[in-house]
Amino acid sequence: MSEFDDIRPYNDSEVPAVIARLIADPEFIDLLLSRKLPLLAKICPWLLRPMLRRSLSKAAKKINSVDDLQRYITGSLKALIDKTTDGYSVSGLEKLDPNKAYLFLSNHRDIALDPAMVNLALFDAGMETVRIAIGDNLLSKPFASDLIRVNRSFIVKRSITGRREKLEALKKLSRYIRKSVTDDGVSVWIAQREGRAKDGHDRTETALLKMLTLSRDKQQSFAEAIGEINLVPVAISYEYDPCDVDKGRELYAKELGEDYIKQKFEDLDTIQKGFVGYKGRVHIAFGEPVTEAADPADDLNADRLAEAIDRQVYTNYKLFPSNIVACQILGYTQDLDLVKSQWPDQDWQDAELRFKDYLNRAPGLYRKIITEGYAAPVLNYLKVKQAGKTSL
Repeated sequence: MSEFDDIRPYNDSEVPAVIARLIADPEFIDLLLSRKLPLLAKICPWLLRPMLRRSLSKAAKKINSVDDLQRYITGSLKALIDKTTDGYSVSGLEKLDPNKAYLFLSNHRDIALDPAMVNLALFDAGMETVRIAIGDNLLSKPFASDLIRVNRSFIVKRSITGRREKLEALKKLSRYIRKSVTDDGVSVWIAQREGRAKDGHDRTETALLKMLTLSRDKQQSFAEAIGEINLVPVAISYEYDPCDVDKGRELYAKELGEDYIKQKFEDLDTIQKGFVGYKGRVHIAFGEPVTEAADPADDLNADRLAEAIDRQVYTNYKLFPSNIVACQILGYTQDLDLVKSQWPDQDWQDAELRFKDYLNRAPGLYRKIITEGYAAPVLNYLKVKQAGKTSL
């Protein structure tokens, strides 16, 4: 028994039994059918259930370990990315040691696709995939825990309300992340904040950084504790966001001072939209390890570290024509030529027509909010450039 048994990913010996349990779960099977064949699932579920179980059982015969499952999932993800994007690109991996474990702390735009894209980039580079931090707020169904833990994910217990219990859970999470990187030699992915950046402004929560140091030795400084886990900022950029209308709806409700209440299965719907919706071009940028900032004599603290991470995310974020045109629509033109120069062959009139056509498909009430979300990365990039700060 391990102190982390209730949150850790499943290991190789547990994989076959977990997959068998998922295939036998009627709610899991019905969920897959409702997503893949919604009409037929209502008409003749009794016919489709055994067919799907046979198909899954056949695929499962080739999966006997976590790595087997990772290869299977990555193959499916590549096929999906080919269908739903205009290609994806990666930068910054050359700065990293393929034999070293890192804590990848990324901006958060999509519930499940963000870590999936990081894993895809690492897999294609011949590097080991990551352990993924997933909040227990997404585990509304009994089978959900099995599903995410068999896919190399560990649980972040956000639903705990008691102050003392919450602190103990955070300490345990901190110990698990540190153990993964320093003892197990396995990289970890975690979002820079709780919840997605629905307004387009990627900001690192200092509470998250403080959590990462709850497991440090008493004699360690904050800087030493951060240096030990090899923290690397990651910027994930999507030319188009399949969930932008949903984000706009929520932000609009909040602008009106209304409480936004999630619908049943809304998170599952959002995850599906993220995967199957059109994303245009996608870029994953791995930043510089923050190790050089972890000087024992440094007065590094959570606020300074958050600023340093955000600067890397802002400057490494791939600013697509959709982001730049959004700024033009909103009237933000100062220093925009600096950003446009990144696209020397771009027909900007065509780019504007394309983005406006895309935007016009959204309800009119949400268009300004959606446009602001696309413009936000450009404004943050220019703010950093104007301040002349690109590193800690």
